[in-house]
Amino acid sequence: MALVTAGRFPKVRRRVRRASGAVDSLGEQAIFYIRALASVPRAAVRYKKETLRLVAEISMGSGALAVIGGTVVIVGFLTLFAGGTIAVQGFSSLGNIGVEALTGFFAAFINVRIAAPVIAGIGLAATIGAGSTAQLGAMRVAEEIDALESMAIPSIPYLVSTRVLAGMVAIVPLYSLAVIASFIASRFATVVLFGQSAGVYDHYFDTFLIPTDILWSFAQAIVMALAVMLIHTYYGFTASGGPVGVGVAVGNAVRASLIAVVTVTLLISLAIYGSSGNFNLSG
Repeated sequence: MALVTAGRFPKVRRRVRRASGAVDSLGEQAIFYIRALASVPRAAVRYKKETLRLVAEISMGSGALAVIGGTVVIVGFLTLFAGGTIAVQGFSSLGNIGVEALTGFFAAFINVRIAAPVIAGIGLAATIGAGSTAQLGAMRVAEEIDALESMAIPSIPYLVSTRVLAGMVAIVPLYSLAVIASFIASRFATVVLFGQSAGVYDHYFDTFLIPTDILWSFAQAIVMALAVMLIHTYYGFTASGGPVGVGVAVGNAVRASLIAVVTVTLLISLAIYGSSGNFNLSG
């Protein structure tokens, strides 16, 4: 019967096989993520030196990246230019209806809720995440992970959980730099380039900059960093097929983490601010 089905409906059989493989892959990823998170306390206690080394590597980079400051400089410049772009677009768009004075509100509202978290998440995926996938993938194809396990060193706590923990430690100062850079760029573009009064900009910026929004923005960045680190370590840890397979794993991981970054932004925005954005402007 199976041979008859395969002969008559080969496309259906292939689609069923792909769907079954996708479900199996999701299950494997879920198990991997649970094991990695459960091993974080063990990594923090037993592998402190490795965790500290990874924090330094994630923040300042290693090798050629150390020359330009690694993730610190990359995330800082990304959010810096994103904040400037928001100011340029906001001033121009609001000026069309005669309310360019509200550019300070625009910067405080968009930078904190959308721009800074998303841009920082993209920067993390392209730097920390891609580097972790490449490192673990190279170790996997070179059988270094198997060598660790043969020496009774648990691979997931030592290689994966330490990287997840290091990412969580590094994300707070990195994201603080990102938010500050976006604020500075927005103010510079509005006040210096467009000539708006500094008092007007600061008034609307301070009025609409809600402290709880900043706290939720940091929570969003932490969740993004967790998702990025888990996704990239999984693809690196399970890479196969030699150097080509490592490259494929990095590409798949970056694609999946970018989707995760946008999804986290959407879900947290809906959960915290609602569909209306929890925003009212009157007067």
